[in-house]
Amino acid sequence: MENSSATRRDVVRKSYSARSQEYADLFGSMDSTHVSDRDLVTSWAATLTGPVLDAGCGPGQWTDFLAQSGLDVCGIDLVPEFVERARTRYPDLSFEVGGFEALDAKTNSLGGVLSWYSLIHHHPQDIEAPLAEFARVIRPGGGLLVGFFEGAAVEPFDHAATTGYRWPVTELAEVLVTAGFDVIETHTRTGSGYRPHGAITASRRGVE
Repeated sequence: MENSSATRRDVVRKSYSARSQEYADLFGSMDSTHVSDRDLVTSWAATLTGPVLDAGCGPGQWTDFLAQSGLDVCGIDLVPEFVERARTRYPDLSFEVGGFEALDAKTNSLGGVLSWYSLIHHHPQDIEAPLAEFARVIRPGGGLLVGFFEGAAVEPFDHAATTGYRWPVTELAEVLVTAGFDVIETHTRTGSGYRPHGAITASRRGVE
């Protein structure tokens, strides 16, 4: 099907591959991140034990940030150019090419998953699949941190790479609960000159 989730993933991969150098130059270092985002990820990371996955690692700066926090972390990304750059820049860390719908990790094997703006291009009807996979691989009590663009409604917007989607914090939180997580905190950040941002920290519920 032309409009299948696999086709949409391919569009995302090709769009970022074509602009991988530009993206890495603009956003591929921690200097480009907002201080409140670094503080949030730092405090979240301090709650984790065990292996952590940076899902949608891009050029690898957040993977390295988590490693510097003392975590056993690896990164995964759809875009081969990002993974190649990350491997070159951070040779002591592990990076793989791949999507999030079928992770190469055992059930209940991870202490946490960072999904920092890596779900923003998932069509709303597709987003449950990666969240279900995160729920599968994160052990009960493990953590999930999702960063995204926040808005008053679930709606598409023109992202520089390809179509992105805004989510109200409350609606995305409901999707996380359905996927098997307990929401711990929600955050929003607004300011002049950029789109509103949102973040949700959540804990994997135990199997009943």
